[in-house]
Amino acid sequence: MKITTRLQLSTMMFLEFFIWGAWFVTLGTFLINNLHASGAETGAVFSTQSWGAIIAPFIIGLIADRYFNAEKILGVLHLIGAFLLYEVYTAGAVTSVYPPSVFYYLLFYMILYMPTLALVNSISFNQMKDTEKEFPPIRVWGTIGWIVAGLAISFVFLWDSAESVSSGLMKNTFLLASIASLILGIFSFTLPKTPPKVTKGSQVKVSEILGLDALKLLKDKNFLIFFIASILICIPLAFYYQYANPFLQDIGMTNPTAKMSLGQFFEIFFLLMLPFFFKKFGFKITILAGMLAWAVRYALFAYGNAGDLTFMLIIGIILHGICYDFFFVSGQIYTNAKAGPKFKSAAQGLITLATYGIGMLIGFEIAGLIKDAYTTTSIVNGVSTVVSNWKMIWIIPSGIAVVVFLLFAFAFHDKNEKPVIHT
Repeated sequence: MKITTRLQLSTMMFLEFFIWGAWFVTLGTFLINNLHASGAETGAVFSTQSWGAIIAPFIIGLIADRYFNAEKILGVLHLIGAFLLYEVYTAGAVTSVYPPSVFYYLLFYMILYMPTLALVNSISFNQMKDTEKEFPPIRVWGTIGWIVAGLAISFVFLWDSAESVSSGLMKNTFLLASIASLILGIFSFTLPKTPPKVTKGSQVKVSEILGLDALKLLKDKNFLIFFIASILICIPLAFYYQYANPFLQDIGMTNPTAKMSLGQFFEIFFLLMLPFFFKKFGFKITILAGMLAWAVRYALFAYGNAGDLTFMLIIGIILHGICYDFFFVSGQIYTNAKAGPKFKSAAQGLITLATYGIGMLIGFEIAGLIKDAYTTTSIVNGVSTVVSNWKMIWIIPSGIAVVVFLLFAFAFHDKNEKPVIHT
């Protein structure tokens, strides 16, 4: 691969995930502190990610793979996305009361953004001869982009400081993301040409697009257990995405967005460790470690504080690497091995639909209801005070993770659980 192509693809990855990290991490804080959204309203906004994940395969399967070059679609989607993010910024600038328009702007945005995750991969793969060797050094720039976004919010712009949050400056994260989306939208048209993969006029199968052809894998009892566990574990996962940043803000942690980026730093580390762990202990122990990490993380959040027990919160953030890599990446490897060549793509689509689609959609709804149930509002001398019982808000997803852990530990028994992976 030419050095210029490598730089183009690395820049594309950096911007792709910088955009997402620039607004998604602090979305809960923006909704709760600046727009005074309820838990249910916050959950609904976060669910736009799940709806995007469910609808994205249709955009890729029906349009991107058939009619237009991937880099051109990527450019158009990000240009439209820049406009939508700017509209969210504008909505946050003119009101301090949650406007329903924010939900619709972000719903439309996520329907357009989620397909770009597949598009950047397609554009990259199309330029590679050895994807296993060439892709990781380029994909890691996406993680770096997410980290840089968090560091910029905390240390450059100071938008997550107590003063900035109280004065409504968190809305500026959408302006930052909008500018980055505009840059990537324009830059995309300079990327290497990636023509459609599917011949025009060929038969379209919805079952292929959604990965439903892989449903026959559910006849395997162990894969069925894994599939159900994948949906259930995404319920506690949704709590982290939705409330980690507002929680850290509320208890007084300084630079919470930057500190949350430690999770991405350690995600890289644990990803490198995964092949060795996988080969030594097998799939079941690896994925159980990921499930248990969710339970431990939330327990640490429940009993930690921003004072003498700050280390508990930091450990909980760092555990993101195990939580994500040991469950999601291991699950993708296991699914790939169980499906075989014929249903490989369909099986990955099915698991993505189950986790980021169904599982997290349920999780965001439950997280919102739990937050409302353990949040009280009192008015003293005309001043409204909102108090959240964060201990219970974190204990509940910790308990859910423990239940899923036990379900998987006792129900999953696959004798051939060590699929081959390349180190």
